[in-house]
Amino acid sequence: MSEEQTGGCLCGAVRYRITAPLRPALVCHCGMCQRQHSGPAYYSATKTAALHLEKAETLTWYSASPVAERGFCSACGSSLFWRPAEADYTAVACGSLDQPSGVTAAAHVFLCDQGDYYPLADDLPKFQWGTGGQLPDVESVLPEKPDTGT
Repeated sequence: MSEEQTGGCLCGAVRYRITAPLRPALVCHCGMCQRQHSGPAYYSATKTAALHLEKAETLTWYSASPVAERGFCSACGSSLFWRPAEADYTAVACGSLDQPSGVTAAAHVFLCDQGDYYPLADDLPKFQWGTGGQLPDVESVLPEKPDTGT
């Protein structure tokens, strides 16, 4: 996978560039992701310092919980980012990445909230909550382990 990746929102008002490797994607089934994406959400991640906003007039951050905030375009509604309050990485919505992204899905998380309207039809590892430090870890792109406060 290339060490530089670009992406943006549906209307083009938000554009970004990532200058470090992206980790494999986690498929999140939590209730918040389902409400925001109308289904499970695919998120990769990189160091926050490697995420460069090139165009961001309509980028809006919403504090969905004390744990994290979500970045989206206020013009077209595209979901773009998920940023934990106490860690130095930013998760990037894989659907916002320009293709080819080179990102592959590695695991399903928060199956405790999985919607009853879709089946899982793959052999990826499945976790009822988070990965508990199992693959894929954020450390694959972050040299130091982030302190998530948990």
